[in-house]
Amino acid sequence: MAVFAGQGDARRSMRLLWRDRAPGAGAAGRAVGSGRRPGLDVDAVVDAAIALADEDGMAAVSMRAVGQRLGRTAMALYTYVADKAELVDLMCDKVLGELPVDYPLDSGWRVALTAWARDSREFYLRHPWVLQVSQARPVLGPNEFTTVETLVRVLRATGLEASVLRGVLGALVQFVRGAAAVIADARSAARETGLGDDEWWYSRSSLLEEVSPDFADRFPLSTWFGQEPPPPVPGNECAPYLERDAVRNFEVGLAVLLDGVEATVARGGA
Repeated sequence: MAVFAGQGDARRSMRLLWRDRAPGAGAAGRAVGSGRRPGLDVDAVVDAAIALADEDGMAAVSMRAVGQRLGRTAMALYTYVADKAELVDLMCDKVLGELPVDYPLDSGWRVALTAWARDSREFYLRHPWVLQVSQARPVLGPNEFTTVETLVRVLRATGLEASVLRGVLGALVQFVRGAAAVIADARSAARETGLGDDEWWYSRSSLLEEVSPDFADRFPLSTWFGQEPPPPVPGNECAPYLERDAVRNFEVGLAVLLDGVEATVARGGA
């Protein structure tokens, strides 16, 4: 189920997101308003919520659960963060600060974009709950804008116009998110069902011949498609089946996508 950012009070949420940079904001991490208690600040609340989400997913995050993790009541947090909607914005922008902000262009924009895509995929796998936060409404925080700046800086080296680059940026971001979601879902399925990908896959696929002896005749293209497994991606040989496949698809898909960008550049950005 998608979670939508930007659902809290607009003014308060934006002040918290930009609290280190807003005029007169004061010390970093102070609560908006009065009643500040020693030993607790906005960052502590956000960090506790991120830890919960990393461990058990977004569904585990509530003001009560965060309070328990900090040894406080939910009421004690409201001075710092008004509600879960506000907390989601702060969580998302905080973790985006982990992403690299500089990709050298010495070897060209394609090498830089490949590195960006791989870093972004690993970021989503460290924080899979971020994939549940819809991009329909951005957070509009400083780290989110920094990630956009970073990607646009690389894309601008292609020489394509902004109107074209907007489409390229959207395609790249959605591709990486989708690829990461496949791996994240596979890992989640193994944890929640207690059955690994390899075990699940072989226990069911082995029954196809039994339940459909004419499977190859009925579905010749599916049969052809799966006859020759793709070569593994180096360093990923020991991963479960679905994850190996997803990583391979990511690498192939990214290469094809970047081929398309190169072709667009060669055509003069049409």
